[in-house]
Amino acid sequence: MNLPVRKLLPRIAQLDSQQPPVSPFLIDSFRRRHDYLRISLTERCNLRCFYCMPEEGIELSPNGKLMTDDEVVRLATLFVKNGVTKIRLTGGEPTVRKGLVDLVGRLNELRDHGLQAIGMTTNGIALHRRLPALVQNGLTHLNISLDTLDPFKFEIMTRRRGHDAVLKSIDTALASSELRSVKLNVVVIKGLNDGEVLDFLEMTKDQALSVRFIEFMPFTGNKWDKAKMLPSSQLLARIEEKHPLVMKVSDELNDTARNYLIPGYQGSFGFISSMSDHFCGSCNRLRLTADGQIKVCLFDAKEISLRDQMRQGASDEELTQTIGRAVGAKKEKHAGMEDIDVVTNRPMILIGGALYHAQSNIFTKGLSQINARADAGFTTRIQARRDSRKANLLGFGLPYSRSRRRHEEASSSYTGARLPQEHIRFSSTSSNAAGASQTRLTHIDETGRPTMVDVSPKTPTKRTATASGRIYVPKIAYELITTSKLSEDIDRTVSPSDEVEKAKAKARSKGDVLTVAQLAAIMGCKRTADLIPLCHPLALTNVSVRLLPEHHPQPRTGPASNDGPPSQYSVMCQATVSCEGKTGVEMEALTAVSVGLLTVWDMLKAVAGREMVIGEIVVDRKEGGKSGDFVRSHSRR
Repeated sequence: MNLPVRKLLPRIAQLDSQQPPVSPFLIDSFRRRHDYLRISLTERCNLRCFYCMPEEGIELSPNGKLMTDDEVVRLATLFVKNGVTKIRLTGGEPTVRKGLVDLVGRLNELRDHGLQAIGMTTNGIALHRRLPALVQNGLTHLNISLDTLDPFKFEIMTRRRGHDAVLKSIDTALASSELRSVKLNVVVIKGLNDGEVLDFLEMTKDQALSVRFIEFMPFTGNKWDKAKMLPSSQLLARIEEKHPLVMKVSDELNDTARNYLIPGYQGSFGFISSMSDHFCGSCNRLRLTADGQIKVCLFDAKEISLRDQMRQGASDEELTQTIGRAVGAKKEKHAGMEDIDVVTNRPMILIGGALYHAQSNIFTKGLSQINARADAGFTTRIQARRDSRKANLLGFGLPYSRSRRRHEEASSSYTGARLPQEHIRFSSTSSNAAGASQTRLTHIDETGRPTMVDVSPKTPTKRTATASGRIYVPKIAYELITTSKLSEDIDRTVSPSDEVEKAKAKARSKGDVLTVAQLAAIMGCKRTADLIPLCHPLALTNVSVRLLPEHHPQPRTGPASNDGPPSQYSVMCQATVSCEGKTGVEMEALTAVSVGLLTVWDMLKAVAGREMVIGEIVVDRKEGGKSGDFVRSHSRR
């Protein structure tokens, strides 16, 4: 365990005398010098890791609430002039931010003020083509996150393909002579990927790569459990069984990792033990979130908005004073494992600058039940498929499919355990000064009576929403939908006493099921304000509806099963609605889907009225408006 900070003060004082000067505003009450700034550039990510994004999704901050490039550069300049020598860019996923290369170039100009290094933490998906330009503009340090070496398991975990792209980014980075360091971040979760630790070490045998194993940490939404956290000491013991000559190497000043070498290997490995052996005594890090909040500790929910002060006209001196107050209030250390998980904090993807993203509650639901093959690992694709299916059945909420379908199809909501109803919420990233979000029912007035929201002060903007849902049907209904025979094409030799054929004929006599349902959905969408009492009438500019018959090869095995759809056959209805208005069109999209599916029911009830099931009606995407854009992370299309 680390010594208390007070016992380190003499050593800190000695090191302080050897370091470049740091402004008093960046020195806390425990004499820790903060010369390292992590800046989150975005809340967006191009992966949908099941252990990162909650299944119900997150609501992104409106673009207007995120820091602009000029604001990022202004704050970075302020920190550098006060003693920061290293800046690390994070996300979300920083490579999805527009203008990233130019922004790195602007930050690189701060070398005249004392900046020595610019780093970036990335998932590597979209990196390899852009990396040369980033390095040319000043990028010096690169950390790439990769939690598994199995490509199929990667697709299961991230709900995206791209394992090859990450490996290509690693190779590109290692081939760059101008990068000072390339590190691989691996979050180790007991029973999930701890069996791959030795495989990751083999990557350091012939490459100057540093692999860092990170303990699973708690954040809002991931229901952290100590049983899932594998202490670094246990990992080291496991490694020493395979490599008994492992050598400890000296760590850099303020390094978060304890580093080791295997004799004969070109690279190194280390452990970041935030939970079992925290490094608070030497912490030199500060964080800026994408929406301009300063966080002095990753595990502290307290935030102060520098963005708001800038937009209210604060001077550099006033901003520096605010930074100084935040740093001065930094605690000696964060909470321990026994109680840190009760602290309310942002989900990791909204904090940025962390070593990995937050695990969602759908991941934790079944993890404790897994009989892990820690020693065997995932050595073959076949074994990975078997284990991934097992994980799905135990509640990981992961899709299992042999086909090469797109992510949107593979991550359908029926492929795994559902979240309890109390967790089906959309999280807002907006916060007040205390960091607490406020929610209320907008259609209820102060007296508790229903009221229509007054939108007159709002400015009309372009609004778009997409909703979807399904109706599950038996095989006979599916065949009626997917064949082109109409009533006049019916085989007249069929005996009229055949009740099944009579029912088919009755269903066909109504016309083409999907065409009628499509028209009904559009008509219903336009009548939303007549059906939903407190909805505003809107002048819609576009309504697009599509209905798609689907065949699911793995339906549920019984009424109590939760591992697949209720039937092999379904019709998916998706509606996208747009308008130029003062309020959103989510209700219009939901109404279109609902009416479309009800029409399918009506058209097919003669043959399947007792067997059809309607469900999974959700908003998949919304764009525009004050609350910002939203994309459901488990979108199925």
